[in-house]
Amino acid sequence: MEIKLTHDALTLFGIGAVCCHLLGVASAVQAIMRARTSQGATAWAVFLISFPYLGLPLYWIFGRDRFRHYTVARKWEDEKLLAIERSVSPFPSSQTSAYRTLENLAGMSFNEGNEASLLVDGDATFAAIFETIDLARDYLLIQFFIVKDDELGRAFKSKVIDAAKRNVRVYFLFDEVGSHALPKSYQQALTTAGVEIRPFKTRKGPQNRFQVNFRNHRKIVIADGKVAFVGGHNVGDEYLGKDPKFGHWRDTHVRLSGPTVGQVQLSFAEDWNWSAGSVPSLTWTFEKATAPGMAVLALPTGPADDLDTCALFFLEAIQLAKKRLWITSPYFVPDLRIVSALQLAAMRGVDIRILIPSMADHLFVYWASFGFLKTTLPWNIKLFRYQGGFIHQKVLLVDDNFASVGTANFDNRSFRLNFEISLLFADRGFASEVEKMLVADFSRALPVTMAEYDDQPIYFRAAVHFSCLLAPIL
Repeated sequence: MEIKLTHDALTLFGIGAVCCHLLGVASAVQAIMRARTSQGATAWAVFLISFPYLGLPLYWIFGRDRFRHYTVARKWEDEKLLAIERSVSPFPSSQTSAYRTLENLAGMSFNEGNEASLLVDGDATFAAIFETIDLARDYLLIQFFIVKDDELGRAFKSKVIDAAKRNVRVYFLFDEVGSHALPKSYQQALTTAGVEIRPFKTRKGPQNRFQVNFRNHRKIVIADGKVAFVGGHNVGDEYLGKDPKFGHWRDTHVRLSGPTVGQVQLSFAEDWNWSAGSVPSLTWTFEKATAPGMAVLALPTGPADDLDTCALFFLEAIQLAKKRLWITSPYFVPDLRIVSALQLAAMRGVDIRILIPSMADHLFVYWASFGFLKTTLPWNIKLFRYQGGFIHQKVLLVDDNFASVGTANFDNRSFRLNFEISLLFADRGFASEVEKMLVADFSRALPVTMAEYDDQPIYFRAAVHFSCLLAPIL
């Protein structure tokens, strides 16, 4: 069938094309003005001007790296936040002057008097969390990036419902992107039991309407303001190693008690305030769990911060390293600043080891990691691939006296786009426990070589270079 276009149709098509290109140019100018990095500004500008028909919708969805209005929601009319901030560092450590920059990033101090234990893998983590839920008497604060309606998810739901039946107040926050498959029936069962459950609402507000770029990646459980759990586990069967594709799921959580629980609680309160428009009545008076105890700082980071707090944390940790820097992360997509800092640390003689998976759970991220081999391996920055399953933990060890465990990956998404939280330990005893754990992990890994990239076919290397272009949003 022959299709004839009328003069009016052609005119409308031309006007539409011109408008699309003008919007592309305008959006490119906006991207240049607002982008945090020159690489991101250049990539978006070229894309929007050259391919506006595809570039514009992608820019509306992925184009911003600042989460607007969240900072406004932090400022409560009666200055509750200011009062709470003063209360969550009641026992500032006198032994942490070397970490003053990290305290400035957090806006809080290392607290003395904490007690913490490593929880290695899912069975230990959820056994401890379930026990703590059973012991809760006043309130529970629960926050996960992914919650699934599978065997673990239903067991978790049952525990939470039992707590609500004991008149424990439960506030349950999940990420609407990470938990997009969570059925309404799961949420309704919790609501019926009296649990207040809400999505984080990354699309809340007119400027965020089309955005799926921002994720709340935090994993937090707090009971009565006394015990907190932070780490890499979400709620799903694969985190117990039950996914046949990944097999053993290597992950780490921390059980924390003491005054720094208040800092973790403050992070949850801010997120809940954004989602619900109110702050629940919580305990803001904290005691030492033990004396002298560990010096611990909670570092919440995210796209609502004035600075790239997470990226700056990693930069400072690399700078602090004098003899050893061990990092483990499921994703290795750093930016130029991080790579340069690693190169300088290696030149100082720092033993740099980075443990990453040998299999992919996100293909583009996996491909992109190969693009950094040429800027790391020749400079004695040693990479290892874990062979004992899938490694998902987010752990860092500096020298003999500093370690962190949290939710932040070693990639651009965590550096700039995700809401994350890490527990920082300025404690030689805890660092020693982390060292033992990582020694065991590295014993199950093989070193990465340039042959992993050089011996690949051309289409694989093309995929690597394309994925590197997407690095700012992976």
